[in-house]
Amino acid sequence: MLAANLICMASMLIWALAFPAADLLLKSIAPLPLAALRMVLATAFLLPLWARQDGLATLCGAPWRKGLFVGGIGFGIGAYLLLFAQSRTDAVTVAIIAATMPVVGILLERVHSRRPMRARLIVGLALSLVGGMYAYFSQIGAFTVGLGAVAAFTSVAIFSWGSQRTVVDFPQLSNLGRTTITCAGAAGVLLLTWAISAASGAAPTDWSRIGLAEIGALAIYGFGSLAISQLLWLVGVERLGLGVASMHINAAPFYVMIFAVMAGGPWNWAQATGATIVILGVLIAQGRFRA
Repeated sequence: MLAANLICMASMLIWALAFPAADLLLKSIAPLPLAALRMVLATAFLLPLWARQDGLATLCGAPWRKGLFVGGIGFGIGAYLLLFAQSRTDAVTVAIIAATMPVVGILLERVHSRRPMRARLIVGLALSLVGGMYAYFSQIGAFTVGLGAVAAFTSVAIFSWGSQRTVVDFPQLSNLGRTTITCAGAAGVLLLTWAISAASGAAPTDWSRIGLAEIGALAIYGFGSLAISQLLWLVGVERLGLGVASMHINAAPFYVMIFAVMAGGPWNWAQATGATIVILGVLIAQGRFRA
């Protein structure tokens, strides 16, 4: 159990790097092409690793049609909506809205398994949401639901569904295979959507504005915060279940704040307090503390 929690924490730490990287990249690249590029980079990184680990026969015989469906919707559309939300708000706000993922995760898990909600899960869930919302209010001072917030909430719901379906629908694949096939599905859907958008007259990306800083941020955004983070995340979901594992996402605002401090920003004690409450909720939900 400890190892699974550490895996989830590592996944969220790496995933949190995506937010400051996306802030930089969104200044030059629109959400749709940026989401597509991210998935293509992640897939290009993961495919040879999967082929080497499990063999070309496994790769060729994998259920690619199902991977296109689950990955395209769960991680392709979800990734685009999250980027769209960040382009309308900011990194910390989107990270805090993502703290609602445990609500969706636990509901999906209970509906799928037809198990009742236990008191400790309810208490742990409530604490995780309180911690996330406390950080949210302290950051922006008020709760205003706009198009960006709606996109972020929708992204969380879709990503929760995709995470559950990936674990359930690909039992014959390794975690590396599950990560790769869904990333590939997401890449395919996003590339197709990008092509349709471009053909429909969408403003083209000015690639001349892409410098070394943007290339470095894109490498972090695609290779690290998606390919590696997603692999660790699916391992955590498999061992802990989607509901409990997803509670770790509540700490993402804390991690984003840490990276902001490292970049020269101020320390936010309210964010730190919210993250502490979140961790307490995770422990109670898993039965570490009795509520």
